Amino acid sequence: MCKVYNSVGCLTQIQSRLREQNVGGNESVEELIHFQQNYGNEREKIIGHHAFLLEQEKEKLSEEIVQLTMAINATKGEVEEKLTLQLEQLKLRLENLPSTLSTVMQVYEYYFKKSVLSTKIWFSELLFNYRLNYSIRHLNPQLTEKNNRFQYLDSNFEEALNNSSLISLTTVDQKKNIIDELSNSIYGAIGEQKVVAEIEKLSNDYILINDFNCIFNPPLFHPEQKQKINSIQIDHLLIGPSGIFLIETKNWSLKSIENMNLRSPIQQIKRSGYALYKLLNGKMATSTFNLKKHHWGDQKVPARNVLVLLNHKPKENFKFVKVVNLSELLSYVHYFEPCLSNNETTSIANYLNWLNGKVL
Repeated sequence: MCKVYNSVGCLTQIQSRLREQNVGGNESVEELIHFQQNYGNEREKIIGHHAFLLEQEKEKLSEEIVQLTMAINATKGEVEEKLTLQLEQLKLRLENLPSTLSTVMQVYEYYFKKSVLSTKIWFSELLFNYRLNYSIRHLNPQLTEKNNRFQYLDSNFEEALNNSSLISLTTVDQKKNIIDELSNSIYGAIGEQKVVAEIEKLSNDYILINDFNCIFNPPLFHPEQKQKINSIQIDHLLIGPSGIFLIETKNWSLKSIENMNLRSPIQQIKRSGYALYKLLNGKMATSTFNLKKHHWGDQKVPARNVLVLLNHKPKENFKFVKVVNLSELLSYVHYFEPCLSNNETTSIANYLNWLNGKVL
């Protein structure tokens, strides 16, 4: 099986855009299409999930309110019993003060103790409720908070549901909008993946590099188109025994092919082909490839431009670009005689892989 590097370019662009908006970024084409088709169900699933969570929260709050109420009553009962016992003990001590007083000192002591005990009793009675409430000071706010939340959920469930699911729904809506905006890229990714699946049928003598990119600084000048080339993006570079195939994929309808306003893919491929030619014939490339020598001169690395159209194909033929449909692609690749060894193919592929994403 053909060795493949990198994801297809259209899918990479879609994933990058989704990651920028924090709404995904690892989905396959099939997952993106499934999301588009099941967007309404996805929203309903989110709403249903949050409704379930809120019902669970209500149930848990109800249980916690009962438990807190019981804990408050138990604590108040224990503290009330303790305070009541202390108060009764003070009153009993007051009642048991000796009533027989024979000396001035005893009278003085009696009135002093009576005053002290009466004051303690007065303070105990005065602070009784305060001490009782103080004992449950940490439980009452919790009970109030849980009661308020329960009453809110019970009386305003729809509002609570909208608030709870807002972030998730906003995320899924934003993702849907982005995917809708990138529908053309999704169709492009479908086409590119079909081409990759077809190329993978080739033997391991072939190496495929998807989404090849280079930036040129300073720009290259294309003499035929009389334009500067700042960067190139090539859907597929196939390196094999018969050379290099620069492959662009278009999943276009007949209407798109006939649209005069769409940029010509032929011109696009010729532009990329010229840039690839410059890359393959630079000093670094020729020294890296280490192609076998011939006494007539330096060996050339054949590079061919191919446009794969998935749906419709023009009847016309074009200079320097072969236009094929998917079923014709492998036949075209196999048409040419081998001229490169496995080592040469590997060295060229390694060089192009190294160039991928570079600024030159």
